[in-house]
Amino acid sequence: MSDLATGADDLSVVDGPQDRQLELHRTELTGYCYRMLGSSFEAEDAVQDTLVRAWKALDRFEGRSSLRSWLYKIATNVCFDMLDGRQKRALPMDLGPAQRADASLLGSPLPEVTWLQPVPDARVLPAGGDPAEVAELRESIRLAFVATLQHLPPRQRAVLILREVLQWPAAEVAELLGTSVASVNSALQRARATMAENEVAPTDEPKPLDDVQRELLARYVDAFERYDMAALTAVLTEDASWSMPPYELWLQTHDDIVTWCLGPGYACEGSKLVPISANGSPAFAQYKPDPDGGYSAWSLQVLDVSGDQITGVMFFLDVEAFYPLFDLPLRLEA
Repeated sequence: MSDLATGADDLSVVDGPQDRQLELHRTELTGYCYRMLGSSFEAEDAVQDTLVRAWKALDRFEGRSSLRSWLYKIATNVCFDMLDGRQKRALPMDLGPAQRADASLLGSPLPEVTWLQPVPDARVLPAGGDPAEVAELRESIRLAFVATLQHLPPRQRAVLILREVLQWPAAEVAELLGTSVASVNSALQRARATMAENEVAPTDEPKPLDDVQRELLARYVDAFERYDMAALTAVLTEDASWSMPPYELWLQTHDDIVTWCLGPGYACEGSKLVPISANGSPAFAQYKPDPDGGYSAWSLQVLDVSGDQITGVMFFLDVEAFYPLFDLPLRLEA
């Protein structure tokens, strides 16, 4: 059990059937904890803590619920402890209105705990699962959805995820939280109201990328790599957002996006984009030209696509943290 023993000095390093049984739940638990916490790194820490606690207590597990339910109960309590007294993680659009590129500088980066973090699909979505179920789970890790979850109190957040995303019966959620079915239903109603206020539906019908959208992404990559502003804005909606965590600045008009790209963002000219999967959305690793040759990591781009246009591009700039998470190199050769 070498994985579970990480950071736990009193655990033996073994690899038995019980350990492998616990490990089978790692991906789905990571998805649950990511939705709860809004942080890919904290989610992995929470799952590690959950599995270590479960391993230590296996001899006391009485089997009155399924192993899966028991693990979710432990994970929920771990997340509640981690959320206690913390501010909610956000996207730049949650912190203030769009700004003008000709009157704004990036300013100072805000602390890491301010921001919602991207997550690789492979860390939180089951491999080889039912395509329809995986599509529904993919919708529930999109940045806008997870950001809105952060507006909910922790217990409402857990109820909404368990009931709406994971489709648990109310009685099972009530047992997990140590409360009544009526209390669960009340919490779910309040959570739904908050999601509706933010215009994010928890059960949007999942739709895979179609041929039109795949062609749209190809046009985006071509326009960005050629740094053709006319072609780039042609694939963006008029009110598309353009944001760069860990900085608070975000833009929302074609004029401001072009002004930014040809001004402070000029160093992105000549970049290469490598397709990846993040937050159930089209995403790219961006490498910009390095004066010493080749290309160096610059951002992790996550796109919002609606119909035949792109409605937002978020550039996560903390590449030293995020690229290893996505198994990406920090440099590309020419």
